[in-house]
Amino acid sequence: MTTATKVAALLGPGDHIGYEGQWRTVKATKTDIGAMGGLFVVVAWEEGGTERFRAGDELLVGAPPVTG
Repeated sequence: MTTATKVAALLGPGDHIGYEGQWRTVKATKTDIGAMGGLFVVVAWEEGGTERFRAGDELLVGAPPVTG
């Protein structure tokens, strides 16, 4: 499997992110402003739930592992 990093601000639907020991698929993103004025990206996962990342955070992206 090939992996790379992508800045959170550039995430989009369908991206596969390695997060908390598992692969998750981005369902939707939106921006948010933090209390100190910083830019954040709120990611909704296909698998359920959301997570908030600083816009400049680098995340591991790639194809999810093939199972079966």
